[in-house]
Amino acid sequence: MSDFLSDADYEALANLRFTLRRFMDFSTSAAQEAGLPGQQHQALLAIRGYRGDDPMTIGLLAERLLIAPHTATELVGRLVSAGYVARRSDPKDKRRQTLELTVKAEDALRRLSAIHLTEIRDMAPRLIDLLTGLQDDEPQGRKVPA
Repeated sequence: MSDFLSDADYEALANLRFTLRRFMDFSTSAAQEAGLPGQQHQALLAIRGYRGDDPMTIGLLAERLLIAPHTATELVGRLVSAGYVARRSDPKDKRRQTLELTVKAEDALRRLSAIHLTEIRDMAPRLIDLLTGLQDDEPQGRKVPA
């Protein structure tokens, strides 16, 4: 069993990371131009895009953003202060608060999401090529354990 990775494997991994980082840089810049820090934009998108059985809470937001609950609490506080998020009592459990986007957040997110979708569509062919190359059973000299 060999763990050989070729120069092409390293190149493919580096190119994938570069492409993902370039998108994240684009995303942060677009959010800042819209007046939102990148993390706040990510939070709004996480809230808007969540389709789970339970309503969005700070705990769920922390999970979706891969941040600590206390960090999510501070983030939500800033979003509430800026008028992007409203806290509501959970009708099923009054001890919990659910998170809802305001009209201001919906407007900002709609504009940012349209810009992001255009960028992703432009990047899609490159991403598909990179991912397809990495998905091959034995790409570019990499030996796959039997």
